[in-house]
Amino acid sequence: MSETKKRKFHTPEYKAKVALEALRSGKTINQIGQEFDVHPVQVGLWKKAIQEQAKTLFEGKRGPKPVDAQSVPDRLYSGIGRLKMELDWLKKSRDEPIMMSQDWIDMKDDLVATTRQCELAGVSRATMYVRQKPKAVDEDDLRLSRLIDEEYTRHPFYGPPTHGGRDQQGVGLSGQSQAPACV
Repeated sequence: MSETKKRKFHTPEYKAKVALEALRSGKTINQIGQEFDVHPVQVGLWKKAIQEQAKTLFEGKRGPKPVDAQSVPDRLYSGIGRLKMELDWLKKSRDEPIMMSQDWIDMKDDLVATTRQCELAGVSRATMYVRQKPKAVDEDDLRLSRLIDEEYTRHPFYGPPTHGGRDQQGVGLSGQSQAPACV
């Protein structure tokens, strides 16, 4: 049985040391690989990585970014404006009892976001979406639903309506057989 070699893990400092040695010395990559017990291909890859990334060391200025004196007041004024809009929104409905707080929220209001209105009023946002008016039901839909209910009341052995399932194939709403569709 042959022993399997355990994979070596090298620290970034060690990789940099080997790559810099490959750049500085007049030795071949094979000699450096033997000296540091690293495969020559790996030495070449580390050397290439240092050469490619060396130019990025001197790009941009070092140190902390200077603070723009104009940005601080602008940020503060925008926060003040947001708080003023929220205060105005709260004032318009403060006389109502707290149970009516769901009625305060206007989902079409562009000044204060719906999520923020819900936070200020102490209302779960999900309740606002549930309270939206349901879609109007079409008369044709009601007529079709009534016909389906009547059909399954007369023939309960059909099972529940499956909207085109095996039980309804070939049977129309009136219970009459239909010709199969041409393919």
